Amino acid sequence: MKKAFSFLAGLVTGAVVGAAAAILLAPYSGSELQERMRTRARGLIEEGRRAAATRRAELQAQLEAFKAGTPVVVETE
Repeated sequence: MKKAFSFLAGLVTGAVVGAAAAILLAPYSGSELQERMRTRARGLIEEGRRAAATRRAELQAQLEAFKAGTPVVVETE
């Protein structure tokens, strides 16, 4: 029981110290950092959507070729 309590106390202490260090050493103000993170997240989401649409088109073309009985060429990276 004592080991578990010591572990939890260390975990909480580490989390508090880490959070304080992150706040004090952050290169941007809170609102600016939030906006930068939002912008980055939107960009990543849009990039993922474009990649998904491209892959969906490739798979649809392969399905149509398969249905037509033509050989399906699968490109590997």
